[in-house]
Amino acid sequence: MMAERLTRQGLDVVLVDRELPGHGSTAASTSMLLWEIDRSLSELTGFYGFERAVRAYRASFEAVSGLQALVRDLALPCDFRAKSSLYLAAGEDASGLITENILRTRAGLPGTFLDHRALLGAYAITRAGAIVSPNSADCDPMQMAIGLLNVARGRGARFFEAETVCYDSASQSVGVSTSEGRMIEARHVILATGYVMPDIVETTVQSPSSSWAIATAPQPDRLWRDGVLIWEDSKDYLYARTTRAGRIIIGGEDSNTVIEPDARDAEIPAKAARLQQRLAALWPRADLTITHRWAGTFDTTRDGLPLIGPVPGHPNLFAAYGYGGNGITFSYMAAQLLGDLIAGQRSPLLDDFAIDRDPPSA
Repeated sequence: MMAERLTRQGLDVVLVDRELPGHGSTAASTSMLLWEIDRSLSELTGFYGFERAVRAYRASFEAVSGLQALVRDLALPCDFRAKSSLYLAAGEDASGLITENILRTRAGLPGTFLDHRALLGAYAITRAGAIVSPNSADCDPMQMAIGLLNVARGRGARFFEAETVCYDSASQSVGVSTSEGRMIEARHVILATGYVMPDIVETTVQSPSSSWAIATAPQPDRLWRDGVLIWEDSKDYLYARTTRAGRIIIGGEDSNTVIEPDARDAEIPAKAARLQQRLAALWPRADLTITHRWAGTFDTTRDGLPLIGPVPGHPNLFAAYGYGGNGITFSYMAAQLLGDLIAGQRSPLLDDFAIDRDPPSA
């Protein structure tokens, strides 16, 4: 995302990655491109006030539209599909969703509350209620990543497989050292390193987590209406989507204690069985045959917002961390915000997403 945006601005771009492109967190992404943030508008309003909460939500809403336009304009072959989202009540009470929908309406955000009867009639899902909203999407994340990289390389960007180990900031440039003893000097450096955060980035709002997912056998005749993106009104929510081939992808069972790769992957069989049970409860008509199961480590923030902007104390060094369930949407936002910042335009969102922002109170 960053390379595409910066090469579009005519800048000379170098990418450094210790993994092959797409072989890190990207390959594990379920790629639900929601504009709704991990923390509800009601929660964010409680943390920061209505104006700041709405600013983040509207930026996320516009980011999905921006992503759709970017995919169209670049003709990226990534199975991008516009979708509505279905935000389900997790328990027996839907009053929180009613309040959330009222607040969204006040903010000018689209959505319709469905009570139990309306939800059952429209989507054949048995929950206390839900909010159905337009303007989300899904895609193939590997194809999107490779497509963006190819576009950037076509504009002259250079890619190096290496591991960076040191960043030396100065008033006019940043020196980046690799583990092989090489040095890259640049006017600006952007850290887009996922959950592998260098020590120079200090924040009190972030923590690592793991998530597990399964994909079923193709079953195009057994999918829910319109293939809406499904997620729940809870902190550790279940999430589900369909694919163009007719598979169901469902994920969740998140843990902030099991994050080491070997320990995380050892949990895959048990977590897959649990996700299979939860799919059966959510959508009883599903074929529960699992063809793929996997896990991934990512980061979350206490307020559900990304970490985007200057790294404090390190001139010309910036961070682009799209933490949480909106990683791809936040990555698009990071590319726009940091691209504009390098071009001399500063958004108030950079204060909202600041690396050193104070964590919200409990």
